[in-house]
Amino acid sequence: MKTAKKRAAKPSYKPRQPFWPVALTLTAAMYLTILPMSDWPWDYRPPWTVLALLFWCFATPRRVGIFTGFVVGLMLDVLTGALLGQHALALSVTAYLALVLRPRIRIFPQWQQTFFVALILLAERLLTLWIIGATGQPMPALTYWVSALVGLAFWPLMAWLLVPFERRVGAG
Repeated sequence: MKTAKKRAAKPSYKPRQPFWPVALTLTAAMYLTILPMSDWPWDYRPPWTVLALLFWCFATPRRVGIFTGFVVGLMLDVLTGALLGQHALALSVTAYLALVLRPRIRIFPQWQQTFFVALILLAERLLTLWIIGATGQPMPALTYWVSALVGLAFWPLMAWLLVPFERRVGAG
């Protein structure tokens, strides 16, 4: 009679990876967003929070997603004094687009990924503009769109800077 070999039971769970790099980079991005500066470069400031959220949605989609975008957006609404829910809606939709497009985007090299990032940044700007118009706020000047272009220019640098943090968190 053959006896079944008993195997040592391996834990079926994966050890939890740290979340602090994600929280640290999103907090730093929000700080850069509210950093005081003179009036003229205000429209040329890249959307740091959107870029950081996009990176983490691409890097760890199981850990950073629509809910994270909503919570970060609410915090950004409070920090900037914007209409409550304005950034929350925009960042939630941005995270959704990033998660939907992620399988298509991650296969391309970095310089081709910037095209998709540009589309997502423009969608975020367009959604925010729609919210501004729907709430009766005055329409911004044409320089409103420049921040998306500046964000596009900063995307490769930001992605390069955040890759070491991505390795700490572990790919999702």
